[in-house]
Amino acid sequence: MSKTFSYFAYGSNLLAKRLRLNNPSAVRNGIGKLEDYEIDFASFSPRWRGAIATITPKEGRVVWGSIWELDIEHLKTLDDQEGVHRGLYFGTDVDVVTEDGSRKRCRIYKLAHKARFVKNIEELPEERRPSPAYLKVILLGAKESNLPENYVEFLRRIPHNGYSGDIGIDLDVLEKGS
Repeated sequence: MSKTFSYFAYGSNLLAKRLRLNNPSAVRNGIGKLEDYEIDFASFSPRWRGAIATITPKEGRVVWGSIWELDIEHLKTLDDQEGVHRGLYFGTDVDVVTEDGSRKRCRIYKLAHKARFVKNIEELPEERRPSPAYLKVILLGAKESNLPENYVEFLRRIPHNGYSGDIGIDLDVLEKGS
């Protein structure tokens, strides 16, 4: 049995500080894309004070993300972080296309709640918008991961819900002015 596993992060776990809160063995091992999917948001998170990321099938689209290598002992902590035990997300394995065009089998998390189809991410209904803090963590992680600039621009167009209070995640990158 392997002592590590590969994980494809497309949301808040793009940011190393976020992922390593509970999974200190995480090492970024490049970036990749999941074909025929698009990032989406649903299921209000009391912690993040807004909708949280998932992926939905969408032909011709891609979700870019970081490929992480983690010690197998952190599979449970990652599942716990993603709320698998609460039925929030479920883990599954997918083939991610790496930068060199090869395919890598990675664990990924999808929301258990299926959101209604939205043709354009920029037209997310208010109840499905992430908080500014959550979106900031995703954008910081996308830049840190060196995701393609056109994809980062796409992420910048995602509308947020305007929430400006405290959130339940203690990350110094979220302090005002950072």
